[in-house]
Amino acid sequence: MKPVRIIGITGGSGSGKTTIVRKISEVNQEFVFIAQDSYYRSAAFVSNTNITAFNFDQPNAFDTDLLVEHLHRLKERKSIEMPQYDFVHHRRMDETVHVEPKHLVILEGLMILYDKRLRDLLDLKIYVDTPDDIRFIRRLQRDITERGRTTESVIKQYLEVVRPGHFSFIEPTKEFADIIIPEGGYNEGALQVLLTFVNELSKS
Repeated sequence: MKPVRIIGITGGSGSGKTTIVRKISEVNQEFVFIAQDSYYRSAAFVSNTNITAFNFDQPNAFDTDLLVEHLHRLKERKSIEMPQYDFVHHRRMDETVHVEPKHLVILEGLMILYDKRLRDLLDLKIYVDTPDDIRFIRRLQRDITERGRTTESVIKQYLEVVRPGHFSFIEPTKEFADIIIPEGGYNEGALQVLLTFVNELSKS
């Protein structure tokens, strides 16, 4: 039986990680997608008016123990019950998603290279390197349209916790990456190389 391979895709908020996953899905649907965001800890007391009351941009914001356990299970070709997160109300939902194992797993998230336990499970580590101004604009658009946020709360959170968290916990993990992709899904050359590799990995 072929071993289960895990590809990790990381980078700052708004860097284009999800775009890369979508591009991969356009040419290869035979993988399990795991988003680190699904493993956020609940913080239902947070609202637009006290958005920095819980720091979502530091490692302890995630239930990494559960994520590591789930990745080990997928490596062993066992199913998992993946948590779901409500980003409007900042809490883990009661419902889970049943995930069956596949030969390829793609893990995407802000801090998947921060914890050595996660790094050691990855067969390929990708860092998406996108300029700060582009990332902020994308985050602003997403949080307003998808998460019910106000412009003021997005800016406050970005300046007080997102930006410091990026330089403290995300940017330094670039050194662990096997591949660095500038501009995420908009770098067609790097993307084509990655897609070819993913297809070959699926066959091995």
